[in-house]
Order: sequence, then C-alpha cells, then structure tokens
Amino acid sequence: MGQQIVILNQPGASGLIGAEAVARAEPDGYTIGGFNDSIMTMVPNLQSKMRWDILKDFEPVSLVATVEWGLIANNQSSFKSAADLIAAAKAAPGKIDYGSGGPGSPQHLAMAMFASAAGISLTHVPYKGATQAATDIAAGQIPVGFQGLGTVATLVRGGQLKLIGVTTEKRLAQFPDVPTVSESGLPGFFFNSWFAILAPAGTPKNIIARLNAEVLKAVVDQDVRRKLEELGFAVRGSSAEELRAMTRDQLAKYERVIKETGIAKE
Repeated sequence: MGQQIVILNQPGASGLIGAEAVARAEPDGYTIGGFNDSIMTMVPNLQSKMRWDILKDFEPVSLVATVEWGLIANNQSSFKSAADLIAAAKAAPGKIDYGSGGPGSPQHLAMAMFASAAGISLTHVPYKGATQAATDIAAGQIPVGFQGLGTVATLVRGGQLKLIGVTTEKRLAQFPDVPTVSESGLPGFFFNSWFAILAPAGTPKNIIARLNAEVLKAVVDQDVRRKLEELGFAVRGSSAEELRAMTRDQLAKYERVIKETGIAKE
C-alpha cells in the first residue's frame, strides 16, 4: 500500500483493551484491528458489561484465515483418542483436568462443548494465555486440552505433545494419521476459529473497499500463503458483508453454547 505498518500489541482482558482502542480510533483507515473470533463473538457473550458492540462499533473489512483445532494430550497420558478421554472421564467424573487460555477463551469453550456433548465432567484449569496452557500440557502438568493447531503444531511435530484428535470434518493432510474427534468418540463434533481485519465504525466505504482489496491481494500471494500455512492457518479472505454475516451467526451460536454449557458471565 506504500504505507508503513506499525503493529501495536495490546493484550489484556481477553482482547477487550485492544479492541476498544480500535473502536475509539479515528475512522480514517489508519487504525485497523486484527481480531480473532474469540474477541468478536465469544467474549461479548461472556461479559455482562461491554464498552463496545462488535456489530455497531466496527466496520468489517475481511476474513483473513481460519485455524483448525486439535485435542492434545501430554506424552505421559494413556489417551490415544477422544474416545479414550471420554471413557476415562466417565470412569472418574471431575478428576481429569484440562488447560485453557482463560475463562471464556476458545480453549475453554471448545472443551465445554465437548464435555457437554459427551456427557462428561472435566475440571477447568485456566491460564493467562493459550501458549502457557499448551506448555504446561507438554510439561505434564495438565493432561489434556483443546488448542488451535497454529499454537501447538511445532510441539506436536517435535514429539513434545500428542495430537489425539482434530476438530475438522475430515482428517487433515498435514496430520493424516490423526483421527477426527467426530470419527473417534463424538460424532458430529466440529470446532475452529478465525482471524479477521476490522476498522472503526464510520470508516468511509471507499476506504473499507481499498483495505478489503489489499487483504484479498495479500492472501493470494504465494509467500504470504506459505507462511500462514506453516503457522497452521487455512488462508481465506472474504467480502466485508460476508464477514458481517459470519459475525452475526457466530454471536448467536456462542450465545446458545454458553447457555447450554452453563458457563457463567463475568
């Protein structure tokens, strides 16, 4: 674009702080946000007091990529599949811990959905981030958890973690020997996450169109695709309206999931 891009990482409050900075920025196209679906559609369903509205305070630009997920276990565990975990949890309700990136995180919601569908009880151990949870699972401190493959693919390939299931509809080409959770213990189970670009509400339509065009140009660049795929992303791209529709649908989906699984709002 002929412009310098400055990345401002603003962690904290499950992404709420960084998102608010984008929502309150001048709508001139010079401040945009890179958000995951947790910030966009999970956290708003878990917070009783939100300082911004994902549908009112932002303009969608484009979906960038999706992330496939997996069920991981430490090498000391006996689990080899989702069915093994379900059987063990039924034999010892509440005795098996799982790690997540924090209350209401995608890791938390994925396992809550899994446990609810399987009719099992597991004990949630929240961490301050997904990477910390994955590291403790690899170290044997926690037996299992769900994680985005972008976070754990290197640990799995390096033999530091076991990938005992993937949450896709079909097996993944990069892990052809790993069964889906659906085929190995919980039919119909599916979970993934996604990353998108948004701008502050009120950003002019011509600027949104320009930003969208640049994202779509980037995601077909072979170097960009290769790098993202190495990190575990499935490269996508979308129109602004497609992203808006996805956001609405996902908000409604997680509202149902949170009610069904009994996860408390903060």
